[in-house]
Amino acid sequence: MVDLMLKDEVYAIIGAAMEVHREMGPGSSEPVFQECMEIELAERRIPAVAQKEMRIRFKGRELKKTFFADIVVFDKIIVELKALDKLTSREDAQVINYLKASGLEVGVLINFGGRSLEWKRLVKTDRMPPPPDLKK
Repeated sequence: MVDLMLKDEVYAIIGAAMEVHREMGPGSSEPVFQECMEIELAERRIPAVAQKEMRIRFKGRELKKTFFADIVVFDKIIVELKALDKLTSREDAQVINYLKASGLEVGVLINFGGRSLEWKRLVKTDRMPPPPDLKK
């Protein structure tokens, strides 16, 4: 059986998102859903930071450039919010890129734009161990 990384934490995030979608429906904009998620996460006492500035890493170095994650939850999970008709591979790629750039390993992509809540749990896939040192 596969053990999902941060399973309980992701479950808590999705529960909050389901409540927001149930209350608000699909017609609002991303900033509205963002604020609703902030309120719902706080009411559930789930630690979250909205619009968190994230350092970008490249080959072990931190760049001067940064990006802003919609919400970082439990200081471990990037949550990217959308209000689209349907998610595409472009949004998946955005979250995977955020994971690679930040060094975090789990992301949740949530789309409030459809009739039903749509979400995906994404994991950074480059977790392979480094190659053995060939100089030995």
